[in-house]
Amino acid sequence: MKPSQIFVIITIFVSLSLIQISFAFETEQEPEPPQIPQPSPAPEPIRMPDPEPTPDPFPGESDSEKVKRLTEENNNLKQQNSNLQSQISSLKNDKQRLQEEISVLNNSIQSLREITLEQVRVILELTNQLKEIIFEKIFSPTIQL
Repeated sequence: MKPSQIFVIITIFVSLSLIQISFAFETEQEPEPPQIPQPSPAPEPIRMPDPEPTPDPFPGESDSEKVKRLTEENNNLKQQNSNLQSQISSLKNDKQRLQEEISVLNNSIQSLREITLEQVRVILELTNQLKEIIFEKIFSPTIQL
């Protein structure tokens, strides 16, 4: 063989082995972590519309008229308050009166219960006496015959 052919074969053999080594280095490398995506710009917040000013509840009213109207409202509220206070006191009186009536009725119920129990006892005693009389006066002479 010619020395040029041997040189070409050796060169091919060496280049193939170098290529294999370079592939081996590439496969042994660890992959890099993926790139963190850049944050997208935040949208601008929706702004609240400017509130409309509150309209004057009593347009065209002067200060003296406002004072007069508010004084009348205050007097009306005071009158309602005094009416409610009087209703509260009358309801408290009614409550106390009804509680007294309830206690009286409870006492009368208790006394009626005691009377009823006594009457039942008397009736039971009378029935026992009647039973004894019937057995002694009626059945006793007939049994002795």
